Amino acid sequence: MIETTTLARLPTTYKVLYTGFLLVIGAGLLMAGVQILLTHGMADGKPGLSINDIVYSYYGNRSGSKLESMLNGQMKPMAPDDVRFQMIQWARDGSPASQWSSRMEPLFQQYCVSCHNAGSSLPDFNKFENVEKVAKVDEGASIASLTRDSHIHLFGIAFIFLFVGWIFGLAQYPQRWKLILIATPFVFLILDILSWWLTKYFPIFAWLTMLGGIGYSLASTVMIFTSLAQMWLPRERWLGFWAGREKARL
Repeated sequence: MIETTTLARLPTTYKVLYTGFLLVIGAGLLMAGVQILLTHGMADGKPGLSINDIVYSYYGNRSGSKLESMLNGQMKPMAPDDVRFQMIQWARDGSPASQWSSRMEPLFQQYCVSCHNAGSSLPDFNKFENVEKVAKVDEGASIASLTRDSHIHLFGIAFIFLFVGWIFGLAQYPQRWKLILIATPFVFLILDILSWWLTKYFPIFAWLTMLGGIGYSLASTVMIFTSLAQMWLPRERWLGFWAGREKARL
């Protein structure tokens, strides 16, 4: 495309293509937010994402086990209160192997192994050694899981930001703010991943994780809505908006 090409002047074919991509990415961002609320957001046992949720997810809840955190958090609806109490108490007692076969294994078989089995990506709770690992003191995310999640996020999400920024690059927008918006998601993505590793060892850095997610989400949202508006709304509507902003600034 030549330099003078803008979103408003694109052929309809490309407008439809770019719109489909941006709508799917926008829906993906919403689902990612819901997923975070349902996983990390329940780490402290309370609805909503908080600093404690981030600390428990990466640094861990050193006052208890990962099993206890899960049973008081996102897995709370999966078992009655009295069963969860027995499992938590067993973990707090040091998860003695002598009580596994006679007392605890039947409970895990009834309430846990439908999901935690050899055929799933979750730890197989048919085996005592796997249950024993999560019943130990919760030290948060492992180095292996942090490494895996870091490279998946860096490779995958960077491509999303590349294409969103590519489309937004054709928008008519104040040049300084255009450059800032295109760069922001990449900067905050790196900050987000870095904060996981820092929080793993220093829980005080948990706020950086919150900042990173908010930063790249806001920048992406502005780019997506601006791009959609300039492709499909009458030019005078969005152009008048920016002209009004410039006059107010001056």
